[in-house]
Amino acid sequence: MLGFIAVCWGFLGLTFILGNAIVRLGAIGLESFAYPLDWYHWLGLAACVAFMGVFEGYRGFQQAYSPRVAARLLFLKDNVTPLRLILAPLFCMGFFDIRRRRMIVTYCLLAGILVMVQLVHLLDQPWRGIVDIGVVFGLAWGLVSIMAFVWQAFFGEGFRHSPEMP
Repeated sequence: MLGFIAVCWGFLGLTFILGNAIVRLGAIGLESFAYPLDWYHWLGLAACVAFMGVFEGYRGFQQAYSPRVAARLLFLKDNVTPLRLILAPLFCMGFFDIRRRRMIVTYCLLAGILVMVQLVHLLDQPWRGIVDIGVVFGLAWGLVSIMAFVWQAFFGEGFRHSPEMP
């Protein structure tokens, strides 16, 4: 029973974090369409969406992060501890109880994302919205890929991804 609760909390917590970012950034992204957009804005938008789709959505989430999240949820089902139960979304995201190298990468990536968020805040519209639309596309791709991998892990056959436990 605790395993089920931990898996649900981990999945729903992570889904809420990503969904909240998608909604907030999507609203800012939509504001960019209130400005007159020239051809170079449209080109920037297409380039940003393509870049974030490939590097954030496909390479970041679909090929690396999403399978690991699903594997950690599957691992959590049978290996619940009080800390993992309370912090299930953070466990699934790889912030603790993970190989040292992966933990370092996770924290460095988080720091890099926080710096990039601050830099994007300095952009004026419509450029800030254009960047945010690209990020929303990548995050949405990532959220869908997480859902697909979690479905495969719990209801499919042959799921063989590592939770990268220490």
